Amino acid sequence: MGNTRKIALLGQPNSGKSTVFNMLTGMHQHVGNWPGKTVEKKEGTFTYQDITYTVADLPGSYSLSANSDEEIVTRDYVAGADLDLVCVLADASQLERSLYMLADYAGIQTPVMLVLTMMDVAESKGKKIDIQKLSDKLGINVCSIVAYDKKTYDAFFEHLQSAIATGKTLKAEALYENIRRSEAAEAFEKYVEKAKAIASQRRPQEWIAMKILEEDEAILRELAIKGEKDISVDPKGALYTSDARFTWIEALLEEAVVNEKKASELLTKFDRIAIGPRSGKWVAFGIMILALAGAMIVAAPMMAVGGLLPGLLNPLVDLLAGAGVSEGIIHFIKATLVTSLGWVVSMVGFIFAMNFVFGILEEAGYMARVSYVFDGAMSKLGLQGKALMPMIMGFGCTMGSTSGARVIDSYGQKVMTIAVAWAIPCGATFVVIPTLANAFFGTGGGMLVMLLILLVMIVHVIITANIFGNTLNPVEKRSGMVMEMPPYHKPRWGFIFKNSLMRMWDVFKKAFSIELIVCIIFFFLSYSKAGIEGSILYKIGSFIEPVSAFVGLKWQTFMSFFAAMVSKEAVLGVLSAIFANSGSVVDTTTGLAATSDNIAQIVAAAIPKAEALAFIIAVTFNIPCLQAVVSTYHETHSLKWTARIGAYYILTALILAAIVYHIASLFF
Repeated sequence: MGNTRKIALLGQPNSGKSTVFNMLTGMHQHVGNWPGKTVEKKEGTFTYQDITYTVADLPGSYSLSANSDEEIVTRDYVAGADLDLVCVLADASQLERSLYMLADYAGIQTPVMLVLTMMDVAESKGKKIDIQKLSDKLGINVCSIVAYDKKTYDAFFEHLQSAIATGKTLKAEALYENIRRSEAAEAFEKYVEKAKAIASQRRPQEWIAMKILEEDEAILRELAIKGEKDISVDPKGALYTSDARFTWIEALLEEAVVNEKKASELLTKFDRIAIGPRSGKWVAFGIMILALAGAMIVAAPMMAVGGLLPGLLNPLVDLLAGAGVSEGIIHFIKATLVTSLGWVVSMVGFIFAMNFVFGILEEAGYMARVSYVFDGAMSKLGLQGKALMPMIMGFGCTMGSTSGARVIDSYGQKVMTIAVAWAIPCGATFVVIPTLANAFFGTGGGMLVMLLILLVMIVHVIITANIFGNTLNPVEKRSGMVMEMPPYHKPRWGFIFKNSLMRMWDVFKKAFSIELIVCIIFFFLSYSKAGIEGSILYKIGSFIEPVSAFVGLKWQTFMSFFAAMVSKEAVLGVLSAIFANSGSVVDTTTGLAATSDNIAQIVAAAIPKAEALAFIIAVTFNIPCLQAVVSTYHETHSLKWTARIGAYYILTALILAAIVYHIASLFF
């Protein structure tokens, strides 16, 4: 075994699992995907008393049933032969429900310990928990921590070492006795025999038999491969197993948990409003607007620093001329290194703000209410209620949507939320596009153009959800939401701030290199001493103009469409460089050259209205910006999905432009 150990954190959503993972591993963590699965894999390391622990933060789920890829990945991992210990985390303030994961784990022969979180909340609700009594009944180590408070982790480390040393597994005999006393007893015994075909040292026959009773598709497929194909399953089997588990939990908590305060079944006055079928939606929208405004305020200082960096650093770069560095190299450094650094600093400022704001809402317990209120509406798109808040944030900045999608428990639905959120025009779009719309079509016509954009956005969201949902969240795998309403409690400001800083630094490390590479590529595509016509981008645009003209974009508007993938604000600058000779495409895109004051009027006189409308639609629904792409890659941890989403939006933007252009040509 040496000086390394391998452990896993297992628990339901809102159990404090991710908080414990972050507190244990700090900066020593990485995120990717499980091989062959669209499921997020978080791993990290920490060292305690010269022993290095590798920690897997398993996907949050309510059970170990095969209802999703997350649950299949989780249960395969916890039964793995190379795992030293599983730490099951449970919310101490609502043990009756949060221990269901432990009850579903019972029977698996991987060493386990129970970690009770939110003990401070439990105590505030008048609950006294006898940890030793729980430990005796379960036959394993049990400890309690306050997840965000590192001072409470001493007992955790002691129990961790003891649990690994003793290798204690969970006593499950009482659970099996509950089944044997039920109407499913005969079927259970029959399934125990059939389970021999696929049982293993860590996944015994009785545990498998429980899954057969539940008509677990993955288990039934395994049995079919071994020749056990015709297994008749009682449709009430899942009810028998869940009753057996809740009975087991009830017996477990008897005498171990004492409620000193009389429990009230009444909702608080605020909760009656917050989860009301109508009032809840208005409350949520109000909080979303406040959250977006709050994020903007929190992000403003760092975004301002990012905006000021080029002005501060470019004069320093100019000093290189005195050292004999050529003007061309100095220009290159300004347009790539300095520009990308300024953009990334602005970007991580917004990422920090979004994590901070969402962290407050999550920690306070409100995000679960948003899921509850909007789950019915969002389920029509194949998403869960939590997806609405990051999507609304997209009206401010698409980076907010991608970063905010981290609250989605399912990896597939998180990627799907990001893909759908890209269809929502961001704040920068609503600055640039109205300027062009009013210049081309007047105030009244401009308002109609904005109305058209909103209608296209709604259709785009629906279509995108269906297209990506077929892969990321297939209809046949969708099920109703099962969730707990966590109690409200004060946000842990220090933890939220520290966690937001960690995520900000993680994004910065990955984003800077990506943005720099893209800026360098764009520099060489756009740069030319011979004017715009000498650039590679112009040659590409003019070469494909016979094709792009079909969708309504000539080489000038196509170049601007391409630049919009880097930054929506670059659109006016590139148009200025092309039509008003205000600078090179590189300089206007990166901010090294100013945009002509009357560029909207200049292009309005140069571009036909049908092409203008197609261009406006194409730019609006194009890739939001380079920062959104980088943020998407960071959140999905998948180059494949980032590329798919990007290619999808380029293609659909051009298709929409073509439709609009050919219809508009009939009238203009």
